[in-house]
Amino acid sequence: MKIIVIGAGVVGTAAAWYLTGEGHEVEVLERREAAGLETSFANGGQISPCHAEPWANPTVLPKILHWLGREDAPLLMRWRRWDPELWAWGLSFLANCTPGRAKLNTERALRLALYSRQSLRDLRDQTKIAYDQRTEGILHIYRDAREFAHASATAGMMLDHGLERLVKTPAECARIEPALANVVPELAGGIFTPGDESGDAHRFTQALAALAAARGARFRWNVAVRGLRRDGDRIGGLVTDSGTIEADAYVLATGCVSPALVRPLGLRLPIVPAKGYSITVPVDTHLGAPSVSITDDEHKIVYSRLGERLRVAGTAEMTGFDLTLTPSRVAAITARAREMFPEGGDYSRAEPWTGLRPTTPDGVPLIGATPFRNLWLNTGHGTLGWTMACGSGRLLADLIAGRRPDIDPAGLGMERL
Repeated sequence: MKIIVIGAGVVGTAAAWYLTGEGHEVEVLERREAAGLETSFANGGQISPCHAEPWANPTVLPKILHWLGREDAPLLMRWRRWDPELWAWGLSFLANCTPGRAKLNTERALRLALYSRQSLRDLRDQTKIAYDQRTEGILHIYRDAREFAHASATAGMMLDHGLERLVKTPAECARIEPALANVVPELAGGIFTPGDESGDAHRFTQALAALAAARGARFRWNVAVRGLRRDGDRIGGLVTDSGTIEADAYVLATGCVSPALVRPLGLRLPIVPAKGYSITVPVDTHLGAPSVSITDDEHKIVYSRLGERLRVAGTAEMTGFDLTLTPSRVAAITARAREMFPEGGDYSRAEPWTGLRPTTPDGVPLIGATPFRNLWLNTGHGTLGWTMACGSGRLLADLIAGRRPDIDPAGLGMERL
């Protein structure tokens, strides 16, 4: 079967890899000049099932109120009266902030994230792919005692679903990552997930694209998809700036632009862009950079060592498709990094970046069938695209083949909308 995958970020490229493994003729259309140049380019670098708890949970509402009006807030909402989709997304987000919904959504996201983490390990064993990966785990640190207590309770729930999360004292946190010595007196505690990983998503995506191409996938760069041509209950072709392209099946892995592509078909996808920021800091001869990937809960910032670089990433800004690098946001991330790891690298040479994460209100991606028999979704992964990419691609390949997947796909598709 000829399958077109739209989008060559980490999610689309992983889908192409698994679909070529099924023997399909796979063509990947990418509007940029290479793979992994948008959301996958400079993200936080974490393979983090430990982050499966969605933003929409009961603890977030007082935080949002506290953050109102703060330009350095971890979550910044720039509401626009003329944006009904963002308002509808916001109402759905609030509806998902109940304890019951948060528990259900955490289970769904965690199910996929754990499967994806194992799928990445299998792929790495199979291909020997290299991407500055580290397998020392992720340490989540807390300064607020109430937040730490909530996280400890959630860790127990995640353990029930197969994710090992170990509650640690401040002193134990310092033993896991000695570079934290500067902030240990401030900590209430930490939670260590030894099975989680980190790595450079951009390097992974480009390497996997090369591997997929070597076994038959065709990547077409600088091709922008303008629309999907409807033919009854099927998609009859793609309208691109290079002409109409036809296939037997189509996979939408286009992140934030997915809703606009399917809206003319009558489909409504609750995905909005959440702008995230990062800086990449040369480590050089500095000895204070962490080796273990760190998540700072209070400031919603992650730190990942990528070879001789330190990636610092975080915050979410709901401001549409604006990719402007706001100086105050970059400065806030840089200042936090200096406080955490004053000898972590040469901050004067830090490279700032921003990208758009395709975010659903419940924190769970959209993977699987649509009302159109040959159109499939693989989008809406939010901050967990790198974490969920391999599992999503493997799951989608099973669903397209009509085969029973290794994990239950319930709650991961459009049927929940």
